[in-house]
Amino acid sequence: MNKLQHKLLRLPEVKSTTGLSKSSIYARISEGTFPKQIPLGPRLVVWVEADIQKWISEQISTAKG
Repeated sequence: MNKLQHKLLRLPEVKSTTGLSKSSIYARISEGTFPKQIPLGPRLVVWVEADIQKWISEQISTAKG
């Protein structure tokens, strides 16, 4: 059986991976142009690393035309 493994990233990791600020990340989520976070608790949210990597790839493709 093949199990999927997903790495979860907290906000500081998402910020360092993307180079975006916290306010930019949440603004883009509101605009629908950035992957949504997953709540794990009342004060803890995470993002799926594969979703962030896909978003980065899309940004690169868009920039290259």
